[in-house]
Amino acid sequence: MIPQKELNAEAIRKFSHEMLKKHVPLQVEGYRCDTDMIIDVLLKASAENSSLEAASADLEQVADSNTMREYLNAVLDIEKLRDQEGEMNAALAESIPARMQRTQVEVAIDFHDEPFYGKQEALCKVTVSGQAKKGTTHFVRIATAYVIWKQVRLTLAVRYVLPEEETLAILKFLLQRLQTLGIVSRVLYLDKGFAAGPVIRYLQAQHQPAILACPIRGKDGGTRAMCKGRGSYATPYTFTDGTQVTLALKAQLVPGKNGKRRRKWLAFILIELDWAVDKVHNQYRRRFGVECSYRSLRRVRATTTSRNPTLRFFLLSIGLLLVNAWVFLRWEFARLNIPGPRQVNLLLFRFHRFIHFLIRAIEQLYGAIMSIPSHPLAQSVIY
Repeated sequence: MIPQKELNAEAIRKFSHEMLKKHVPLQVEGYRCDTDMIIDVLLKASAENSSLEAASADLEQVADSNTMREYLNAVLDIEKLRDQEGEMNAALAESIPARMQRTQVEVAIDFHDEPFYGKQEALCKVTVSGQAKKGTTHFVRIATAYVIWKQVRLTLAVRYVLPEEETLAILKFLLQRLQTLGIVSRVLYLDKGFAAGPVIRYLQAQHQPAILACPIRGKDGGTRAMCKGRGSYATPYTFTDGTQVTLALKAQLVPGKNGKRRRKWLAFILIELDWAVDKVHNQYRRRFGVECSYRSLRRVRATTTSRNPTLRFFLLSIGLLLVNAWVFLRWEFARLNIPGPRQVNLLLFRFHRFIHFLIRAIEQLYGAIMSIPSHPLAQSVIY
């Protein structure tokens, strides 16, 4: 499917297209609209960070966006949300390089929120509440498992988070999905959203090495009471629910608002690890690659005002698929032919080039709108 000597725009389109088509049960055989057309328009909308309407309006030989939306709404039923989730997880696995090591890899697990501003009852049922951000306290939330191997960073498991779900159940699902793919984690890096007693006790029972960011709470007691002294240290700690852990506290000097340096504390929960505090801090920073993947996701997430909640999750998943496709193709075609560990030429195939290639290939296939008719009264002012 992909040429061996050259990676061109059409090859990128075909790879992304087939990865989605293979796992999405979208069978359309209309007079002017078919499955391939809808997928290509969805890919263009995602790559442009625009809507289905805007993407279709820019192409000459595609059906009306309302027609395509009808087909999508027929397939993306809220009753089949978990089925669609499974299909997207299977599609994410398509980007695993054949040579990728599947044992003793590092895994970062995190939540990603997309702001939600609507008031429709059907949509509110699938949104979660959280700290106010970007003018709202309601979000469409996903949880992802992000695998770190050499210069390959792939999202290989996704969970659509619903309001009634417990954090432990979400974690178990993601770990089970990785296990299905044969991926065994050497260390888990978890965001502070997972720093809860049930999650900690589960990881301890599984003897799973992990580092969890720990929120610093309390005025005089709690974890804030541990943030004393001048240097970093590790200490046993017991939470109010009786959960016992090793707490690593990292002290940093950072510039304050007044220009003077102040001491800032970071807290980490260690499970099945006896690392020094500095090593814990340095290794946990590798988790921030998942934040980069979310920033990339925001660049290739199609926008919508649809009242179909499943469509919103679907568009988020397409963004994850495109980020994975770029990582896979970069690893396959931008590796340096030098002795030693495999390395990628990061400048050769940047993410913006992947996006532009994808858009150009779709526009070349369907024709791009290059002009608009003018009103007769306006013709006199053109020249």
